[in-house]
Amino acid sequence: MAKVELTPLRPWDDFFPGSERFGKPDGKDLAKWNNRVVSNLLYYQTNYLALAIVVFLIVGFLNPLGMFTAMAVVSGVFLGSVWAGENRAVINNFKRQNPTAFVIAIMVASYILISMLGSVMVFMTAITLPLALIFAHASFRLRNMKNKLENKIEGAGLKRSPMGILLEALGQQEENFQKIQSFLEGKLKE
Repeated sequence: MAKVELTPLRPWDDFFPGSERFGKPDGKDLAKWNNRVVSNLLYYQTNYLALAIVVFLIVGFLNPLGMFTAMAVVSGVFLGSVWAGENRAVINNFKRQNPTAFVIAIMVASYILISMLGSVMVFMTAITLPLALIFAHASFRLRNMKNKLENKIEGAGLKRSPMGILLEALGQQEENFQKIQSFLEGKLKE
């Protein structure tokens, strides 16, 4: 198994090129849209991490206690959902059959707990804003050949990254792994 490596920080002109490298996702083909988002999350993960850190720092300086509360709740809900997905068959089946709904359930549970603790605005600005920006970029940014190649390398298990591990824990990578495994098995039989 490959060791975990953080991908390099992509240059600004690659991360945010002109409008010709952005396109509206096909809302009718959710599998293709999901594939674009996952591919961009893997390829630009360090840029997304830098963006999230900047927003976290700004909000953290404005409201440190609320920021700590929000981070603790989201971390707890995420870790609890990963544990439950691995140890409870019903939840594991739901995660495999409905990966997007599983992620939305995690976000809704986090929101409800944070609202009970009174840190909703911190949640909205420190967690939801970077997630919304990252999701928007990952949805609209068209993939290039280098992006596709890097994702195939990670999907084949030759390279591991923190985002790949996170997506795998959320059940977003399994379809890609199954496609690659089927392809390799087909080639071996030939």
